[in-house]
Amino acid sequence: MNKWQKAYLRGAYRGKSPGALYQERLGTVQDALDWIDDGDCLTWSTHGSEPKVFLEHLHTIAPRLEKGIDCWNTISRYDYPVTRDPALAGCFRHHTFFFDRWSVAARGSGLYSYFPVNQHNYGQEVRRCLPPNVFVAQVSPMDRHGYVHLSCDLIMTLEHVYRADKIIFEVNARAPMVWGESALPISMADVVYEVDEPIFQLQDPPIGEREETIAGYVSDLMRDGDCIQLGFGGIPNAIGFHLMEKHDLGIHTEQIGTAMAHLMACGAVTNRYKTIDRGITVGSFISGDHFLYDFVDQHPRLTVRRSRYTNDPYVIARNDNVVSVNASLQIDLTGQVCAESIGPYQHSGTGGATDFAWGAYHAKGGRAILAQTATTKQGTLSRIVPTLDPGAIVSVSRNLTDLVVTEYGVAKLRQRTVRQRVENLIAVAHPDFRAELRRQANQLLYF
Repeated sequence: MNKWQKAYLRGAYRGKSPGALYQERLGTVQDALDWIDDGDCLTWSTHGSEPKVFLEHLHTIAPRLEKGIDCWNTISRYDYPVTRDPALAGCFRHHTFFFDRWSVAARGSGLYSYFPVNQHNYGQEVRRCLPPNVFVAQVSPMDRHGYVHLSCDLIMTLEHVYRADKIIFEVNARAPMVWGESALPISMADVVYEVDEPIFQLQDPPIGEREETIAGYVSDLMRDGDCIQLGFGGIPNAIGFHLMEKHDLGIHTEQIGTAMAHLMACGAVTNRYKTIDRGITVGSFISGDHFLYDFVDQHPRLTVRRSRYTNDPYVIARNDNVVSVNASLQIDLTGQVCAESIGPYQHSGTGGATDFAWGAYHAKGGRAILAQTATTKQGTLSRIVPTLDPGAIVSVSRNLTDLVVTEYGVAKLRQRTVRQRVENLIAVAHPDFRAELRRQANQLLYF
């Protein structure tokens, strides 16, 4: 129980109006920084709820740090000195579940350490390891009931906000208000400051001919009434737009992205056949463009829940006909999936890849789809390989790999022997690599 909960139980806020409570806490970003003490453990929200102004100034406290600050984060959406400058490694120690462009560039500097865990366990494992005592979030303006809304990121935030001793709200005039577990009473905050900043715009990669072809294959694997999850990137985005002719789709996902907003807007998504959360689109974070943020604002049929719920494989499997679509960096001929490293070097993170692969695999009528182009590096490297590169991290076990889709077709791996898997994967590899894949498969005694 943190100090806010104790004060609430003592009746400390009884009789005070939301406006009075707000004014008592209203200050500046410098006031917020002054709350950070040497030796604190800090965490903040991300994606569309990233506290941009706070993070832009966080490095300025470095001169007064001797013990240093531990920081838990998932991914940074903007460029901040505190998350990319190796010179700050002695003052800030970042523990992350997901490498981004800045953590990749700072690899080996001591600024970052990687914490391997599935997304549904982020919050619980942090608490057991090194619980944060400071929580910072970008939130919506206060509503008439005295609540602000942490609308775009509940990945692991709620596990921390109710246990932190110091709570800072960056109130953004442009932040949407989304229903669900995101409503937080203004009385929780120690300091509030106001900003008027654009919400981070996630621009998906351009959709090319290969992505369109893959999206067509995946769309053919989906049926009216399916409950979908789409990952990051150009291919999932292309798939979303291919699904607009479907009917009565449901959404249970981690990321609510732009394509999903369009699917809801055009009527393809109704959620009417979901087994749980019927009638409601459910996700744990929101990241996309202006259309998305405008669409989700006060939408009556959309809610955000913590990843502990959305990504729990057992919860996912409770919905019938779950179709999960994710990507990979490499897949070997038996079906082992590497989605997060290049050889031994961390490149991104496990995220919800394992969560949704397991959940979709075990759902009644479920399908777990891995959608990827057959090659990378301008066609010079095959994503389908005889064996994963030395040191490559297995993000999804071959026992959970179900369907693999490239621009050359669909490879069925579920209920297939190793020999059958090898044949099916070679058939969807780029033609230039098939002969070599078959030769090496013979050497590995797969045939």
